[in-house]
Amino acid sequence: MVRRSAGILVFRSAEEGPEVLLGHMGGPFWARKDAGAWSLPKGEYGDDETPETAARREFAEELGLSVPEGELVPLGEVKQSGGKQVTAWAVRGDLDPADVVPGTFTMEWPKGSGTVREFPEVDRVAWFPLAEAREKIVGGQRVFLDRLEEVLD
Repeated sequence: MVRRSAGILVFRSAEEGPEVLLGHMGGPFWARKDAGAWSLPKGEYGDDETPETAARREFAEELGLSVPEGELVPLGEVKQSGGKQVTAWAVRGDLDPADVVPGTFTMEWPKGSGTVREFPEVDRVAWFPLAEAREKIVGGQRVFLDRLEEVLD
């Protein structure tokens, strides 16, 4: 069974060009990583949900905020290296990272310890110009930045 995920990439215009809002993935695996450890807000969904509905739900769960009002621009799908199929949209907005109240997840940590701990879905949220975002974002999602740039040109 193919794992499917959907998300929304928020962008805004800045003096130097477009910027995108990315979240640094929470949890112990990502804690000391920066390059390739940021993502657009997204999450998995099943057959009972449409990709757009899942993308909106995941945005709210991960950031504690509603998706900005506006037209969703389709960015298509990509298959990440782990096999997950990701569908994404972009929307213009100007959210303040200080307003983010991240959702949480639980996992056994340290692995094999029997101790279950709670971690934030994202531990930081920030705006990045496209060039910097390409360095920060998970490799399999870079194509979404390219597609956004094409749409904006």
